[in-house]
Amino acid sequence: MRLTLIIVALWVLVNCRGDETVAAYGAAGIIWQLHEIDGQPFEARTTLSFPEEGKLSGDAPCNHYFGAQTAPYPWFKAENVGATRRACPDLAAETVYLAALSEMSLAEVAGDTLILSNDAGREMVFRTSE
Repeated sequence: MRLTLIIVALWVLVNCRGDETVAAYGAAGIIWQLHEIDGQPFEARTTLSFPEEGKLSGDAPCNHYFGAQTAPYPWFKAENVGATRRACPDLAAETVYLAALSEMSLAEVAGDTLILSNDAGREMVFRTSE
């Protein structure tokens, strides 16, 4: 009986690790404001947040977007991204943002800054909007 309890306890510890995404490493509960893409200022108001484990969402220049982000930190992968379908004058900026977001593969949280990047040298810099 005692051996069975030990085996069950070990199984629980190994298989119940919890959130290992960027959200668990300092990004959760914060609304991140995009400041630049590839070293260039991004003028249109754009946000990113991690509202719950494995999820991402935010406001692009025209639409609200949402998706999944389940890669373990420091990796990043925006998956199954969808958005509402409103048109506005900043639709081109929104297209640039969503395309860049889909290319990011690494995340780094440093205080009030979130940096998403990839091996091709692309980079998105977010800061807390509060």
